[in-house]
Amino acid sequence: MKVLKVIYLLLLAAVAFSACQSDDEDTPRETTINGGEVSGTWEKGSIVTVTGHLVVPEGKSLTIEEGVTVLMSDTAAGQEILVYGNLYCKGTKANPITITVPENLRRSGNFPRIWGGIICAPSCKEVLMLHTNISYTGYVTTEESPSVLAGLYKAAAGEGLPVLNFRNETNGKLVIENCTFSNCGEDALYLEGGSYIIANNTIYTQGETGGDAINLKAGSIADICYNLVYSPNTNALKLSNSGDREPQCNPICYNNTIVNCGWRRPTVKGGGVWLESGVYAEIYNTLHVNCRFAVKNSKADARCVYDYNYFYGYTQGNVDNYQPGVKDVVHGTHDIYGTTAGDYDPKLVNYPLSTDVMNSTFSTSWDFHLQSSSPAIGKGTTNFTRHFGTSGLTLDGITYTSPAPSTTIGAFGTN
Repeated sequence: MKVLKVIYLLLLAAVAFSACQSDDEDTPRETTINGGEVSGTWEKGSIVTVTGHLVVPEGKSLTIEEGVTVLMSDTAAGQEILVYGNLYCKGTKANPITITVPENLRRSGNFPRIWGGIICAPSCKEVLMLHTNISYTGYVTTEESPSVLAGLYKAAAGEGLPVLNFRNETNGKLVIENCTFSNCGEDALYLEGGSYIIANNTIYTQGETGGDAINLKAGSIADICYNLVYSPNTNALKLSNSGDREPQCNPICYNNTIVNCGWRRPTVKGGGVWLESGVYAEIYNTLHVNCRFAVKNSKADARCVYDYNYFYGYTQGNVDNYQPGVKDVVHGTHDIYGTTAGDYDPKLVNYPLSTDVMNSTFSTSWDFHLQSSSPAIGKGTTNFTRHFGTSGLTLDGITYTSPAPSTTIGAFGTN
């Protein structure tokens, strides 16, 4: 009898252990969604495989928790995520969110254009992206693409899609912090109206034959800071007031690091910052390294300010492109730039300044912090007012403020 009781207890323990194993937090929950409408919450650490297109309906929200991996797995469809409601991606430094494609579907080359991207309707009021990594976007639309049928983005076949398109100038709010966008066939961020904080992000391997890393249009009010942009095809920041929307596009851009920008563009349009079409922008404390051009002004608002920026060129041809007198190139009184190749080495911790400017492949071993002897330290300014430094933007009940500027030029400072 005692033996039977012992066996019974052992069986109960085995069942309990098995149950604990199946509910173990280390075992990711796997879900497949066959397209259609989505809302609610994708739970922490889960793996979500998506076939078909997704739609977040107006009036509803989709929350993606930390550590979630989203696999866009239908290469034939050019999958799109259309957001009519709200989208909240709440990754953390320890457990970022990843939105990508399965490894077996990745084609060769830096710009395979496997899926479409996230396209927001004017009814979308809030998009939050924290510690979210998105890759392999840029699919070229067809007549059957959901964004074309819905009249969103450029509403035309033959357009490469950005990572994210947002367009609600009336009450739209967008916060993107500590994210990475890579291997994008077109623009990373194409923003057509709303209030934005875009801070501490990394954008690389972006734009196959055109495209800007951050592209703002009329209706956009933004603080853009502490971002690293590496080798966009055209511009790191393209700031324009084009489009029939209010208010006037008014970004405050500061403490960004921009490297190898604009060289892969076939025409002379690309570089670090391009101001055009009546935009009212302020550009401060930006570190330009081996960019095709410096700050260019093409019919921007006369009130634009660009000062306390730093320009380095490894070759003489690059340095020549920074000089006053080059078409549309502008400088501020306190800008730092030389006239000879190699002048004012910024002394980055670990980045070969001789890297081919046509290179679009990013190395995660590079370190764009400054050495303690860098001449970029202490040469910036904090004497300007950012849009959302005090009142901030409130999304999903939490208020986010834009980071304070630093007198150390660039995005990273010293280690």
